[in-house]
Order: sequence, then C-alpha cells, then structure tokens
Amino acid sequence: MKRRHFFRSLAAAPTAAALLGQQPAATPGTQQGRGRALAAEDVPKLEISLSDAVADPAARFFNPSQFAALEKLSDILMPPLNGAPSASSAGAPAFLDFLIGRSDPSRQALYTAGLDGLNSRAKQQFNQPFGTLQNSQGETLLTPLRAPWTFAEPADPVARFLRAAKVDIRTATMNSREYSAGRRFAGSGLYWYPLD
Repeated sequence: MKRRHFFRSLAAAPTAAALLGQQPAATPGTQQGRGRALAAEDVPKLEISLSDAVADPAARFFNPSQFAALEKLSDILMPPLNGAPSASSAGAPAFLDFLIGRSDPSRQALYTAGLDGLNSRAKQQFNQPFGTLQNSQGETLLTPLRAPWTFAEPADPVARFLRAAKVDIRTATMNSREYSAGRRFAGSGLYWYPLD
C-alpha cells in the first residue's frame, strides 16, 4: 500500500466513525452484518493532529550550510542552458539529499566531508560559506574539476567529493521530470518522481 493511500484511509477513519454513529441502532437480539450493532458510545474517538505540528515535514540528511553548498554547487555545475532548467530548478539537490541520506556510510562521509571542505575553503578565501558565494567566486574553488581525469582517486577529499558530485548532480538533473519535459524522451517515464 502506498504511503499516501494509508494516510488517506487514516483521515477517513473519523468520518466513518461519525457515520456509524448516525445509523439507527439495531433492536436487541438482532445482528447487523456479521457482527453486533455498535452504539454511538462504542465507536472509538480518534484524536487527529496535523503532521506538520508533530513532525519535521522535510527531514534532511545535510545540515543547512551543507545543503546550501550543495545547491550552489549544483547550480554552478548544471546552470540553465538552452531552455533546460538548472539543477536546483530540477530538484536535484533535494533528491541527492534523500539519496545520500539512505546511502552507505562511506558515501555519506564523502559528501559531508566534501561539503564541509568547500565551506571551510570558501570561508578562508572569501570570509563566507560556499552557499552564499557568487557563481564566479564558487568556480574558483572548483579547480580540482579542471585536472585531467585519471583512474586513481584524488588524494584530496574535496577533489574526491567534487568528482563524485559532478556525476551525481548531472544524473539527478537529467533524470528529473522538469528536465525531460519537452525534450526528446519526454513522457517515456525515465525520470524520478518526487516523494510525497
């Protein structure tokens, strides 16, 4: 059962209970359906609360400064081009936040160390976190991506992160519904659906 159907059925439970309470009571000794008739006082009362009041509606793996850095990095690596949306407009950072949050610990460590490294280098060079930099300033910190590709992993943890993030951001953007709308493969179902 999909999660949304489960919550719809939970929301309908109080209505069903109220409707049961409005039905005429069966006479003593008669059966209604397979069970006995329920009196209004036998119907359980369910307390309802809004999900936003009891839980965080957008649980994130990355902390706010890491997520801002991921958004900035995504927009630098995949800007809007020829009518295609940017990575942020396509929802790639939110998707990667979900994906990395459910990935193995080594991949989580790669992303958190890389985003923290970008933020610390931005603070050293520009006195502000990476997520608040201008695109031209952020590009100066992405010099490891200009190095020739080799089979060996870079020794620098930020360079290792940038190498992995470039592929992940591109894949998440190009496989989004927003990116594929109006393109050659539009409507083929090759994009991911948002979690709701």
